[in-house]
Amino acid sequence: MSMRLLLISNSTMAGEPYLEYPKLEISNFLGRRPLKIVFIPFAAVTFSYDAYEEKVNNRFAEIGQSVTSIHRYMAMHEAIEEAEAIVVGGGNTWQLVKLMHQNSLFDVIRRKVQLGTPYVGWSAGSNVACPTLRTTNDMPIVDPLSFETLNLIPFQINPHYLDANPDGHAGETREQRIEEFIEVNPEVYVAGLREGCMLKVEGKSMTLIGERSLRIFKKGNLPVELSSFDDLSFLLR
Repeated sequence: MSMRLLLISNSTMAGEPYLEYPKLEISNFLGRRPLKIVFIPFAAVTFSYDAYEEKVNNRFAEIGQSVTSIHRYMAMHEAIEEAEAIVVGGGNTWQLVKLMHQNSLFDVIRRKVQLGTPYVGWSAGSNVACPTLRTTNDMPIVDPLSFETLNLIPFQINPHYLDANPDGHAGETREQRIEEFIEVNPEVYVAGLREGCMLKVEGKSMTLIGERSLRIFKKGNLPVELSSFDDLSFLLR
């Protein structure tokens, strides 16, 4: 079976309710039949897993779905094996990766998704679909035990990609930070995924969903802007 991924830049647009803008795309991706969905809430730091689960379920109820957080299961691996879809929420990527390593979830989720179980992630949940967490924007508040993540896609995503720094900030731009990454990782593509956008992977095909373009970085090449009309499948090779 082919992998199916929906990798979302951010959960919330300014002035909108939580998960409002990607709601219909998530619905289309998961389908109309209610699924047994396991939710990974480990990116939460300042609020509880119970609260996170409730927040996601309040929105998913509008599309006829619900999730059960992995922390409710005594046997986490068994829960993943029985899941009909896997959803990984945003928050702090370093905390998410640490707890996924501590609970030995990477291999079991990777196998399950590679066999065709749909995967939905936003922000940190998109970061962990990459080979490593090294293009996250988050502060490294914990030791993640390893930078390696799910490696479901062969390129790196930088969610919440910004074109310029805020007014009054004289530090490096996001582009400069990514240029540092590709300087020392010249073989790796990085996709700057702007807010309000998502990447959908269906087997060997990938498309951009959203009104903003995707900015592609690779050592030795000028950054390229690609739109929802472009074929992005070369990033999966």
